[in-house]
Amino acid sequence: MKPKFKWIFCILLSIIALVLGTILILDSLGSSTAFIKLDSLGSSLFEKASPEDTIKENQIKVYPDRVVIYIKDASLASYTPTKSMDPVLDSTANGIEIPVTSSDQVHIGDIIVFEQDGSMIAHRVKKIGTDKQGWYCITQGDNAPLEDGKIRIQHIIAKTIVIIY
Repeated sequence: MKPKFKWIFCILLSIIALVLGTILILDSLGSSTAFIKLDSLGSSLFEKASPEDTIKENQIKVYPDRVVIYIKDASLASYTPTKSMDPVLDSTANGIEIPVTSSDQVHIGDIIVFEQDGSMIAHRVKKIGTDKQGWYCITQGDNAPLEDGKIRIQHIIAKTIVIIY
């Protein structure tokens, strides 16, 4: 191997080692914003949690002229153009929500609607925990740079279970 190619080869190996080292460090820290999968060929390095599968297949009926989804206490929702949940939620999307009455209904990956500082916000649940005040979740918009802080169950209004574009 020529000296020039050895030098380039060493740089490439160093970059690969740096990337793999970063992945292993993030994995060992248990990062909640990115779950690291070291699967074959590393095809999915950063996978976010998906919402809970709230609607079961037997609740959905597809007919030639309509789709019927059987959901108790559902309501239709629209969204403001804040861009915090782009590209998942936008002002052109419609959502179907169900009321949240218990912390058992909220899971990491779910999109919940909560009240904060007099505004209604729809963001994704990133973490769930308990402290001296009880149960809480941490949310963040998919396209927002900062977390929303601890959201208590009494501030959660609904959970988005269907998004229609």
